[in-house]
Amino acid sequence: MHETDVRSIVIEALAEQERIRRSDIDAVVLQTVATILTSFGIEDADRRELRADFQHLRRWRRSVEQAQNFTFKAVITIIATGLVGAVWMGIKTTLGK
Repeated sequence: MHETDVRSIVIEALAEQERIRRSDIDAVVLQTVATILTSFGIEDADRRELRADFQHLRRWRRSVEQAQNFTFKAVITIIATGLVGAVWMGIKTTLGK
């Protein structure tokens, strides 16, 4: 056996160990997430409903943010209109004397 053969065998063995470790880690993470969700009362079969609930919450949050944006613009418009009206009344009163 040559040194290159030994190196390739060692590299293959290390790569296989890495694949096994990753699959073990993936399995542990998947089991942990499933356990946590189950402890919150979310069963594995409820994924579609949970996803729909999150999508609904996202749409609701975005609509609330949009309403806040429109409300802020309306308040700024009302304040600006009031200031312009007050200036106009002042000018009109001053010129009227």
